[in-house]
Order: sequence, then structure tokens, then C-alpha cells
Amino acid sequence: MQIDEAPSVAARSAAEPLTFGGTVGLFAPPAAGTTPSGLAVLFASPWGLEEMSTRKFFRIISEMLADRGMASLRFDYPGTGDALDGVDFEAGLSVWSESLLAAAERLKALSGCGRIAVISQGLGAVVAAKAAETLEGLEGIAFLAPVVSGRLHIRELAVWSKVVDENLGLSEEQRNKAGVSVASLSMPGEIADELRKVDLMMIDRVPAPRALVIGRSDRPADAQFASRLEALGADVGRAEFEGYDRLVSNPTISRIPVHVAENLVEWIAALPAGPRIGTPRHASVAEPLTGDGFAETPVRFGVNSRLSGVLCEPLHQRSGATVLFLTSAYDRHAGWGRTTVAMARTLARSGIASLRFDTANAGDSPPVPGRPDQVLYHSTQNADVSEAIDFLESRRLMPVVTAGRCSGAYLGFRTLLVEPRIAGNVSVNPAVFRWRPGRSVEDAVVNGTRNLQDYGKRALRAETLRRILRGEVDIAAASRNIVKGFGNRIRNRLLFVLRGVLPEGRAIYGAFRMLSRRGTPIALIYSENDLGLEQYDFYFGRDGSGLARFPNVSSTIIPHADHNLTPDHAREIYITALREMAFRFPASVDASRSKARPAIAAE
Repeated sequence: MQIDEAPSVAARSAAEPLTFGGTVGLFAPPAAGTTPSGLAVLFASPWGLEEMSTRKFFRIISEMLADRGMASLRFDYPGTGDALDGVDFEAGLSVWSESLLAAAERLKALSGCGRIAVISQGLGAVVAAKAAETLEGLEGIAFLAPVVSGRLHIRELAVWSKVVDENLGLSEEQRNKAGVSVASLSMPGEIADELRKVDLMMIDRVPAPRALVIGRSDRPADAQFASRLEALGADVGRAEFEGYDRLVSNPTISRIPVHVAENLVEWIAALPAGPRIGTPRHASVAEPLTGDGFAETPVRFGVNSRLSGVLCEPLHQRSGATVLFLTSAYDRHAGWGRTTVAMARTLARSGIASLRFDTANAGDSPPVPGRPDQVLYHSTQNADVSEAIDFLESRRLMPVVTAGRCSGAYLGFRTLLVEPRIAGNVSVNPAVFRWRPGRSVEDAVVNGTRNLQDYGKRALRAETLRRILRGEVDIAAASRNIVKGFGNRIRNRLLFVLRGVLPEGRAIYGAFRMLSRRGTPIALIYSENDLGLEQYDFYFGRDGSGLARFPNVSSTIIPHADHNLTPDHAREIYITALREMAFRFPASVDASRSKARPAIAAE
């Protein structure tokens, strides 16, 4: 073990959080040392899996803008992300366009700018075009892969939904087929109904005097929309959205199209700025958003306020330990399908506080100079967890238990070994307990998502045969994974008798012995046939008999569940485990505050 050295260059601060209209915004002021521009930039997000995949992309663009002296504001539409639920969507898309108008007013007040540019992507193009009718001071709109036809977009979402569910291994019975949904997110029915009627080719006046259309090469409608704007008299720039598919297909392996971002920022910087109408200022401390039994406050914390998250607290007396949610892969802290948001608010109604946050270089938290770009399964993330605990100590919200799924579960387990302030841990579907040095994260995600049992179940489905006949299954890739799975099984059988003396086995058993001596309770939860069960079975047995020597560890295997715990019964088991773990420890309002300390890197 070794102590991580502090980076030689301080990390950039996370954006300043604020709340308005039942939602959360992130304001990025001009960077220090720059001349503040008279033009500020507002982001109109896409929806669904596309929003999850572009969260980091938008944060990077806002940082580029700040370095050019331009303030910006990103925010969640009502009923999405960290915003409150219980929204009346009777007005349809107007609910989201009105929130864009409210965000624009907040941005003007904070930036001191009278002129606005909007960056929209996907469904955000429809929201921006609708709001543009009454948005004062609008200089230009950038349309990134715009939804031109709402009807076709909903069809595309249906295809994406089926692909995502198939990759998760969901059966037809487990899929959400009610309304428009993708990646466990459901579009409000009123929004979907109005969206089906949207056709931006039918607009009869320009939404802004200047426009930039960054279109998909495989979608002619994007170029046609640019031509329509030109015919209406707009000054239109055109560019190809190179790398679009690699950006939006999967948040874990998403590739940021830096060239697209740079060209976009150059276009915005060339827009007329005009004089500032006020003095730029920082956002004030965010007011909590209050819901049914909870109050949520967006926060930033850590060295130089570098980490972004949301603190969720009960409205009545606090009970038990505070749950520290660790994000999975590069998903934003709201969680896959907003599951972390839902769990945090459910826990609060039981009296349990929680903090969900993005680790460095994920979602809304900037990277730390000197750290690798690929931070998943890397010991540098330990420092992020330690600084989150420092923050909870400063708010007198100790003790703390950690919870996470997949890579978040791995991070939670590894930080247990080096962070004595963690009282307990709930780990869901950890792929491994020790990451093999040199192993590629991308390869593990792309080629290691299913085990042999899962392939066997799929092969027996009639739908699988139909998809093969339609050419929708990558037979070559599936065959490679199956061969690899058989190879791993044979290898594991040969190595089984030596598992306790090989380097990986010594490290894993040593970690569990250390935590057993410490008496730290650990709850392991696996979905039936999850890939992580391969290592679990190898070291502890499918029935968990090998855990008998570690009385501090419990294990649960959830039948008929996928890796992301999509079915309701799977999520209920998770939330029950979190409650039980938190209630093992009494809440302490007198926890002593500690100074920030360097994180220790586990092997």
C-alpha cells in the first residue's frame, strides 16, 4: 500500500450548484484571469440514455467556455435527473421549455450578461426551439444531432430501448413497454404525445438569427433542417457530428468528440456579445429542494470544491448511518434510470441521510491533473471517497456506510481497506474484488458483460432465434465470448486448488481477513447469473459456504434480475439491505470533525 501524492496542479472547481423551479442547475462562471464576455451560454439537454452519455461532454464544453471568459448554466428538466418529481405535465413540452426560460433568467442574473446562446442536443433542440419564441436576448442556437421529427425520434427510442434491454439480459416480461422508455427512464405521457406531432421542418420563423447545425451523417433530416433555417433567413453554420455513436452508445465507454466541442466553442465565441448589463457574481448557497419526507441540497466539496453531488436528508429526525452512494462506471450520480435518486429519497423517508456524488472525471466532477483519464478501478478514486467522508463529517452526518453497484461496488470494497471511517458496506454486483494490473476496462465492458449461464438462457429463447435470423445478433462476438467463457471455466478448475496461494487469491482472502478482524459488516448482493459471480464462486462457492470464516459478510443472490437491478423486486432487496445496514449504527450528531487526509491506495 502507498499514500497517493497530491497533484502538482490543483483540480478545477466543480460548477456552482443552485436550485430554482423545483430543479437543480450548475453555474460555471468565467475562469479566473479571463475577461468576462457579454454573452452567456445555456445548455438544453437531450433526454434518456443520450442525456446520461452526454453529461460529461456538456461539462467539458462548459469548462472550455469558462476558459474563454463565457459563463454557462446546465440544468435538469423538471422530473429528470436531480429535479423534483410529482410534476404536472398537462402542458406537455411547455413544462420543459418554461424551465429553460427560467434558467435563462438565472443565467443572466449570475453572469451579468444580456445576451444568450443556447447549446441544444437531441430532444433539447425541440425544447430550445419552443422556448426561443419568448427568450429575450437570444443571439444563436447550436443544434447538435437535433430531433427534427418527433415521431421518428420516438421510433428510434423504441429501437434503443430494445437494444439496451437485450444487452441487460431482460426478458420480454421484464421490459417496460408502457409508453416511451429507455434505460429505465420513462418519458411523461404528455411530453411523448406532443413530441409525436413535432416537425421542425414546419417552423415558419427562425428561432434565432444565427444557428449552427452539427448533424449526423446518417440522418439527412439534419442537413435539411439547416437548409430550412437558411431559407427562413438565419445565418447558418454546418458541421458533421463526428463520433456521435461513440459518444451516446454507452456512458461507460463513451468517447468525447473533442474536435466537435472545440469547433462549437469557436462558433459561440464568434457570436456578438454586446456589453454586460450587470456585474458577474457567484451563485449563492443553494436552497434545498423539499419533497415527500426529504430535503435535497446540491453541493460541491473536497479540495478546491472539486466534487459535485447532492445531499439528501430526512425532514424528520435522522436515524442510522448516512449512506454514501458511489457511482457506477461513468453514470451521473442520479444513477441508472434515476435509481439512486429514488433510493435516496426512500431512505430519507425512513430517517436515513445520504450523499450521492460524481467521482473525479465522471459526470459533473472535473478531472484531477496528473491522474489517468481512465479512473475506473483505479486507486486514485479512494481520495474522492475520503473527501466525501470529510464533507459528511463537517456536516455532522456520521457514521457513514458506502453503497455501490458494479465499479461503484468495487470502489466501496477497496476503500473499506484503507478508510477506517467507513462503518459498513453494501456491494451490488461487483465484477471483481481485485482488479488485475494491466487489464483493460474497455475490453472488460465490451467483451465481458455476460457469463455462460446467461448465454445458455438466451439460446433457449425463441426471440433470440428470430433476432439471429434477422441479423441483429453479432454471432462472431457472441462466439468469442462463449469460447472465452469456456476457457476461463477450464482454467479456473485447474487453478482452483491453488487459489489461496496465487497473488490474486492471497490479495482477496487477505482483504476479507482484514475486514473480518475489524468487524466491518459487508452485504454482498448479486443478480442471478451476473458476471461477477464467476470470481465470487471461485473464491467462496456458489452457495457462499466459503464465507463461513468471515462472519461479518452476508450474501444474497437475486433471481430473475439483471446487472442494473431493473425489476422492482431486485431494487426492493437492495433498498432493504441499505436500510438494514444503516440501522446497524446509531446516528451521531457529535461526531468529531477530522482534517482532510490523503487517501491510501489499496493494492
